[in-house]
Amino acid sequence: QHAENYVPIKVRNSLVPVCNIGSTLGIPLALIGFALGFEPLVTVGLVLYAAISVFHLVTLPVEFNASRRAISVIDATNLLYDDETGGAKKVLKAAAMTYVASTIVALANLLRFVLRFNNRRN
Repeated sequence: QHAENYVPIKVRNSLVPVCNIGSTLGIPLALIGFALGFEPLVTVGLVLYAAISVFHLVTLPVEFNASRRAISVIDATNLLYDDETGGAKKVLKAAAMTYVASTIVALANLLRFVLRFNNRRN
């Protein structure tokens, strides 16, 4: 992907610094903003935390593409015996699906925090 300048991996890698900040400061800032009654700080915290969900969404095509590429290499090079190929494809698909699960969890957590702070505000 890097050698072929695959655009989704470039986008994903560009989000890493923001996600590092978001995962460290997002919820603490939102909690502090909520405790102080300073709504803009809550919003900043949740936006930083939302970057994590965006990162997960952008990671999906990267991981599915990586699994497809791996299967292509396995098939093209006869790297595995025929009876092993099916298992390898299942494992690669399962690995990609872990990213789907983590994306769902990230989105659910974001929704939970947004609803929690929104309900407390009302």
